[in-house]
Amino acid sequence: MNIAFCINRLALIGLGVTVSSLIRNCSDSKQITLWFLCAGLLKEDKSNIEQLLANEGFQGKQHCIDFDPVAHFGSFRSLHGDWTPYGRLLLPEILKEDSVLYLDADLAVELDVLTLKDVKLENTAIGAVAGAQIKYALENKFFIEDFNLSPDDRYFNSGVLLMNLEYWRQNQIKDKCIEVARQYSEKLAAVDQTILNALFSRSFASLPKSFNCPWYADKGRPVVADKMILHYVGSPKPWDIGAKFLHKGYRTWQSYLTAEWAKQYGSTARADIVRAWNIRRSYLRILKKAIKG
Repeated sequence: MNIAFCINRLALIGLGVTVSSLIRNCSDSKQITLWFLCAGLLKEDKSNIEQLLANEGFQGKQHCIDFDPVAHFGSFRSLHGDWTPYGRLLLPEILKEDSVLYLDADLAVELDVLTLKDVKLENTAIGAVAGAQIKYALENKFFIEDFNLSPDDRYFNSGVLLMNLEYWRQNQIKDKCIEVARQYSEKLAAVDQTILNALFSRSFASLPKSFNCPWYADKGRPVVADKMILHYVGSPKPWDIGAKFLHKGYRTWQSYLTAEWAKQYGSTARADIVRAWNIRRSYLRILKKAIKG
């Protein structure tokens, strides 16, 4: 089973928890090949990933592949100044495989991912968890007016995607995504997630809801199943400045954070301060709720 991540250095602290939880809850890691698309990672970072895998007893294969998100996608709208998320659009070209499970680096994987190993997508590009309807999406006007979607059509979060790579290659899906990005760049509030919903809202295959359970900072633990992929959506993330005191999912996330990984990537850097400033409205919203509560 192929599992892929697209990461930059700012995502490394979250990646450690995602990878550790995935391995600890996998019934047979020998069946897994991990692919890391790396944007700006140092040689030391890659060595740390290898060491983390070894420490967790990972028995599968792993590959680190460098890519430059700005060179590929820098002309499109970014996500808080970051183009790394677009990298998953390159997976069908980089991986000469039939399928891959793409995972964001802000997850705690508490179920056995191998339960998806034998799922085959027929005549569709992706499998995802249907989370809401188009009318509730931030970009609902764009979907309805520019892509003729219905307010009641499905909307999915792209943090967990089962990708039919062969279908992508045969149907030039990446080219179609790039065309949407070129034509509607300023309307892509959730960058490539917006693109994928615009193209596949009506045709994506539904994955079990337990595979993408959103956990917002000011909410309690999701109640979907006994075993879930917990997705720390929105801001702040559990590792953001001050989130130890603000995110209700911090203890669960922290339980998968190894001391070695925290030492390497848990200290506050300039990039963390910049991010905290960029998400300051999220901090204020949570603080206001806490004061009212």
